[in-house]
Amino acid sequence: MARTLRELRPVRVVGIGLHRYQRAGDTPYVTLGLTAVREALADAGLQWRDVESVYNGTAMLGMAPTRPMLRHLGATGIPMAQVENASASGSTAFAQACLEVASGISDVALAMGVDKPGPMAIAGAKAGIRDLVGARVAPFTHFALLSNEYMHRYGVRPEQVAQVAVKNSRNGAANPYAQRQKVRSLEEVLAPPQISGTLTRLQCCPIGEGAAAVIVASDDAIRRLGLAASRAPRVLASVTRTESVYPGAKNFDAELTSETTSLAYEQAGVGPQDLDLIECHDAFAVEELLYVEAMGLCGEGEGAAMLANGDTAIGGRCAVSASGGLLSMGHPIGPTGAGQICELTRQLRGEAGPRQQPEARTGLAHMVGIGAVCVVHVLQRD
Repeated sequence: MARTLRELRPVRVVGIGLHRYQRAGDTPYVTLGLTAVREALADAGLQWRDVESVYNGTAMLGMAPTRPMLRHLGATGIPMAQVENASASGSTAFAQACLEVASGISDVALAMGVDKPGPMAIAGAKAGIRDLVGARVAPFTHFALLSNEYMHRYGVRPEQVAQVAVKNSRNGAANPYAQRQKVRSLEEVLAPPQISGTLTRLQCCPIGEGAAAVIVASDDAIRRLGLAASRAPRVLASVTRTESVYPGAKNFDAELTSETTSLAYEQAGVGPQDLDLIECHDAFAVEELLYVEAMGLCGEGEGAAMLANGDTAIGGRCAVSASGGLLSMGHPIGPTGAGQICELTRQLRGEAGPRQQPEARTGLAHMVGIGAVCVVHVLQRD
């Protein structure tokens, strides 16, 4: 019978680090990644020789990028693996590191992500099976169509959808690691250029470069290495799902999110009412509304009202994308999911400064990827 993460030994996040997400430039990926890893090691109070395995989420760098990067920290002989799961690559790297520590194979594991924009070849194009759509519908058009359907179904105006980007710009402006660090008004968010349908540029996430690193450890390692247990939230749930058949579903993105999140709630022993914050896959503004409804924070069609009431703002009932989310934090692909864990950990420690969600105890990270894949993690401080 399958077992869940919570039935294995506890896994805790002991170290986090980031290289700011930024426009694509001349910074080598080695510099991006090493910056994040060194920051995570310092945050944990660990030496490189204490790390026993590495999972690196990356989608656009090419073959075997991890060893040429991490050799600069020393050749310790540990296993390293590249993890690619589209936008959920960093989330999947974190899931693998958690499973390794929970199972007892390693005591200390590093999950990271690093990426720079480059050629994006979708493997499905080589599958040898032609479908009716293929690559003809770009992601922004897919979500523009979902946005139109959402507005039509629930009587929501484009201005209400755009408020997602307004809120997340406020959060991103308080985040020194965010690619977009400017507060945007509703008028600025609605201003051209139109990308597709009612989606404007500021309602679509920027894809740049950056890196994120998370170190997880067992309780045994925390005691043996003298780490600060009070700064180490536990990973209560780690669930990865791919799409299934959803009879009568309006869209598989929300259905897959609902299914994955429900399993994560069950595994963690919590419900949506227990969440203090969520890091959400908000690559396009309408996604946040669709997903908070799919996660059970409110009923169908009530996401826009929840946003308008301030319930998803920092200081509200459940802060959504306090980091700025993909819309403002940015979405460099490989690191994004690991970066979400960094933000949750910082918030649960009470170390998020001006974007701190008061008394945050339980947080959820949610990512979807092409495929379709959904990865959900639940973290909680003691």
